[in-house]
Amino acid sequence: MTPLLRGLATNPALGPELRARLVALATASPDADLADALTERTDLTSGQITELAASGEDTARRLALAGLLPASEVDPVSRPSVALALLDRGAGPEGWARLLAAHPDDEIHRRLASCSPLPLDATATLAADPDVEVVAQLALWTTDPVTAGRLAAHPHAEVRSAAAANPATPPEALAALLTGRGLAPADSCLVCDREEIPFVHDPYCPRTDCELAGGAACAGGHESTVHETWCRALRNPAAPVEAALTLIGHPSMLVRWALAERTDLPEESYERLAEDSVPGVWLAVAENPAIGERLIRRLAADPPGDVRRVLALHPRVPLDVLTRLAAEVRLPAEPPPRIAAAGPDEIAEFAASPHSAVRGLAARRRDLPARLRDALADDPDAAVAKAVASHPGLSEDRLRAMVARLGVQVLSRVAANPSASAGLLEALARHDPPVLRVFRQVAVHPNATEAALLPCLSDPRARDDAARHPALSPAVLVDLLAHGSPDTAEAAAANPSLPRAVMEELTGRGQDAEVMSPVKAVAGSPSATVTGMPPAAFSSCDLNSAEVEPS
Repeated sequence: MTPLLRGLATNPALGPELRARLVALATASPDADLADALTERTDLTSGQITELAASGEDTARRLALAGLLPASEVDPVSRPSVALALLDRGAGPEGWARLLAAHPDDEIHRRLASCSPLPLDATATLAADPDVEVVAQLALWTTDPVTAGRLAAHPHAEVRSAAAANPATPPEALAALLTGRGLAPADSCLVCDREEIPFVHDPYCPRTDCELAGGAACAGGHESTVHETWCRALRNPAAPVEAALTLIGHPSMLVRWALAERTDLPEESYERLAEDSVPGVWLAVAENPAIGERLIRRLAADPPGDVRRVLALHPRVPLDVLTRLAAEVRLPAEPPPRIAAAGPDEIAEFAASPHSAVRGLAARRRDLPARLRDALADDPDAAVAKAVASHPGLSEDRLRAMVARLGVQVLSRVAANPSASAGLLEALARHDPPVLRVFRQVAVHPNATEAALLPCLSDPRARDDAARHPALSPAVLVDLLAHGSPDTAEAAAANPSLPRAVMEELTGRGQDAEVMSPVKAVAGSPSATVTGMPPAAFSSCDLNSAEVEPS
């Protein structure tokens, strides 16, 4: 199937007649791509859904997962994979689960075990399945606490490990997995099922048929699986904190790391973990929203740069610490959580700070009073003005003044402003030297005109978005169909401004579609004349741009 038909299948302007023609092409073709593209539409008739579902299992599954294919259209015996998709959405009859639990194919059992909720009799059948992978899937996904608790004590270590990750597993069962108290040792694991023990699996195992994870090991105690069980249980919010704390001094870095991510430990435990020799552990502590001000200040006193950056984004960081950190680390464009939660008086204080890094934090808020917003837009520091440049309340004159004053440093943020006018976007797209990030913003801006979009076609990362923009004229779209790369041609075919005559020709020619002939019909002239650029520009031209604006 050509990319043109795939793009056309998602075109929102596709009328009923052409939609029916594409459905007919999809069902007649052995290639499922066109049918799969059509499943993304929301205007398919019930008859078209039935036609597409009959064209292949994958397409039917996509329709089922999208909620388009009703259970009445599916036979669970002949199409078990489609029935499973409906069960996964909770849209299949309970009787299907019982039927599929008795299916002879183990793969059907594995997939059924991941569906939830299931009727109790189907759950019991799966829990007794001789395939341990089926039982492990059930232990991981069941929403029944009784089943999850029972499987947490299963004789196979792999099933226990899966139950450790399930939030439906009762706290007392998770405590037993962490401490071993009241729980008999497991009889087997995947390692000793397959290898003579003691065995440690080579991470670079050359065997193509080997399914063991790298580093999997068993010396009789199912060591690697038990270790994985601890880590999973520690990350399970249902695990009791008292049981979790029994592992706080564990020699495994991964166990301590999992502990550091919990949000229910006492403060002294976080302080102990913050002294860990492994950077990942104390970085996890710094990210943890449960740590208090004392520990935040301690970590911010003399940490590596990664920890300072994490602390600046901590929701409980004191404002005076954030003020210092803002001057030391580079932060994302979004306001840090502490700034997002700050009150009006705090934001006004930040906006009036003598330190540009602090004013830049206030400028990230998108609900600033007009007085503060405009003052920050006029700020002499480029970083501050850039932070507020995409604020929707800024006037055209202020945006143009910002561009005139600061040039390429603010162009892409101004281009992202939802209030940017068509004229301003055209000026930004044709700026010399060009800035590629401007093209990527203009290509998706609702106010962009064709004059602003044409330069965007020269940037590989903006080209496809520009080709989808409804402001492009029919002549340019036909040009892109004929001369664009496959991805760009597909994007142009999805454009709602594509002329109906071209849509008809594409659907009429089917898989052999060529679009050179509609150029004259739509544009009345060769494509190079239509756009003012040679056709090759759409697929191979990359501007020698000055990408100098800071990200």
